[in-house]
Amino acid sequence: MPDQPSPRLAATRRIPIAIGAVLVGGLIGFAGVYGLGGLKRGGSGDSACAGAVELARKIGPLAHGEVAALTMATSPLRLPDLAFEDADGKPRKLSEWRGKTVLVNLWATWCVPCRKEMPALDSLQTKLGGKDFEVVAINIDTRDPEKPKNFLKEANLARLAYFTDTKAKVFQDLKNIGKALGMPTSILVDGQGCEIGTIAGPAEWASDDATTLIKAAVKPATAGS
Repeated sequence: MPDQPSPRLAATRRIPIAIGAVLVGGLIGFAGVYGLGGLKRGGSGDSACAGAVELARKIGPLAHGEVAALTMATSPLRLPDLAFEDADGKPRKLSEWRGKTVLVNLWATWCVPCRKEMPALDSLQTKLGGKDFEVVAINIDTRDPEKPKNFLKEANLARLAYFTDTKAKVFQDLKNIGKALGMPTSILVDGQGCEIGTIAGPAEWASDDATTLIKAAVKPATAGS
């Protein structure tokens, strides 16, 4: 007849089992809060953004040449409803562009690559801007509000609408979700407010590579409208 463990030894053996059960229970609860299959924070795993990830996969091969640095979305992410102001000081939000593909760009006059990139963004808006696509370039100068306006005027960049956030909160909001690490930052967003792709640094948005990619991103939205 096999030996039976003493009551003390049996209790000792049960401790790791109990600890394991607590850990498993905790992980299950954690997964329930943050979502299975990635444990993402802040509701970033929005199922409504699955279409943006599929679109990113389809047009990913077009991210080459002048837009090779564009990182295509691989997991569903809805951007925060960024808040800023227009040229008249009217409060605006990113959600106002729902139904339209948008290239959100953060720039500042103290950022040399930003200033060099602005003519290309203006050209992109000239070529493709309309009811289905728009460049939303948000200035984050925090000191002289007239300086960025004067820059656009002096550079004859008339097609870009002027948007500003003098508190630079839009940058912080995107930084909090890992989408803004420096300047400039550009994010291609679908009509649901979901990320298609992000680029850290400037790009030649007036190039054929860029316009071909943007057209491919816009086409599914227009086809479904």
